[in-house]
Amino acid sequence: MKIIIAGAGEVGFHLAKLFSYEAHAITLIDIDEERLEYANKHLDIKISYGDATLPSSLKEADVANADMLVAVTSNQSINISICVFAKQMGAGRTVARVSNQELLDSEDVIDMKALGIDEMISPEALAANEVKMLLNQSAFTDTFKFDDGALTMMGLTLRSKAPFIGNTVQEAADIFPGLHFVPIALQRYGTQYTIIPRGDTEFKRGDRVYFITDSEGVEELYKLTGAERRSIKKVMILGGSNIGRTLAKDLCKENFSVKVIEKDHKKAVDLANILPNALVINADGRNVEILKEENIGKMDAFVAVTEDSETNIITCLVANSKGVRKTIALVENMDYFQLSHSIGIHSLVNKKLLAANSIFRYLRKGDVVAMTKLNNMNAELLEFVVKAESKVTNSKIVDINFPRTAVVGGVIRDGKGIIALGDFKIREGDRIVVCTLPKSIKSVENLFC
Repeated sequence: MKIIIAGAGEVGFHLAKLFSYEAHAITLIDIDEERLEYANKHLDIKISYGDATLPSSLKEADVANADMLVAVTSNQSINISICVFAKQMGAGRTVARVSNQELLDSEDVIDMKALGIDEMISPEALAANEVKMLLNQSAFTDTFKFDDGALTMMGLTLRSKAPFIGNTVQEAADIFPGLHFVPIALQRYGTQYTIIPRGDTEFKRGDRVYFITDSEGVEELYKLTGAERRSIKKVMILGGSNIGRTLAKDLCKENFSVKVIEKDHKKAVDLANILPNALVINADGRNVEILKEENIGKMDAFVAVTEDSETNIITCLVANSKGVRKTIALVENMDYFQLSHSIGIHSLVNKKLLAANSIFRYLRKGDVVAMTKLNNMNAELLEFVVKAESKVTNSKIVDINFPRTAVVGGVIRDGKGIIALGDFKIREGDRIVVCTLPKSIKSVENLFC
């Protein structure tokens, strides 16, 4: 595919990097020569210096032949304008990054597609939603919902009291028949290798395992993995950014007790006005004494979403040392993921990765309706809609020539999640969730074309 990305900031650069790995033809447009030069040195892409709101810049980037244009500058008005102009000049799908929640909620009032915008994404809103899911499933380090929870992906580290440690996947299935979850990816403690579990894969203490579960399997997962269900009602949020504000607002609506710490006085005053049910504190949250004064040790969860990754990591470590049950840090550098998990932070959120997940599904063959990359693992989770002409239609899973480095996690049929085993017969209209290593993506996609 030919893809144009307008905006060479953090989100734009990250998207360009991921898309270039997929061998797409990428053109990155920006008015910042330094950013473009950096991208040109580090990525196999084409760069174009210019203002993407000008028709001449879009024409130079060959927008008329672009399959997709993604506008991800830091200014939502500019992104909207770029998409509108690009669509009129012949671009295929257009995606605009926005920061205002009101725009995301306005699609019932304003026909964005008629304007030329096929999709709007907000990395900040995606991050806030991710944090909420992590708080609701407090024992788990990563979550992702398919079709509003018909199937849910959950990731956690196996503790010593998990009853199936020492058993293979097949042995665990025999010992605990009728379970409503299935393992889809695994990483051994102390290694960087991602394993797609097969019947002879053995569970070991310290394994980081991702599962797919239906609505009935969540409680089973808590019980059989040794995870502890923790009630979270008191949450402290560090940082009054868009993410912090959106998260605090949503949590207040769900009757959480919320404290927000923001060091900028004007931001703190604004937050206090729009969050009447939250306690907003104007202070520097990096000060450990301030955190102690605000009873951080009595919080159920601590969420650090400032614009500085190091601040978020360090304050989460402080919260963890004070006995906070759940700590979540917003990080921008993907290299921090392995380090942070090893030193005690429960969950990490990266808005660039979330934005990429949201956009990536448009690049996949077949009808991909959802997609996520597993944090710190070299694997992708894809949800396909089965078409009449798909190679898997009317076939049993056991009879499908799936690569050994891919596995069916579950099926959604008529809105209901199903943990499908080998004798399950796939029908047209089913939504199939597949976990695969990158080397098998093309083979999996071809099954659903």
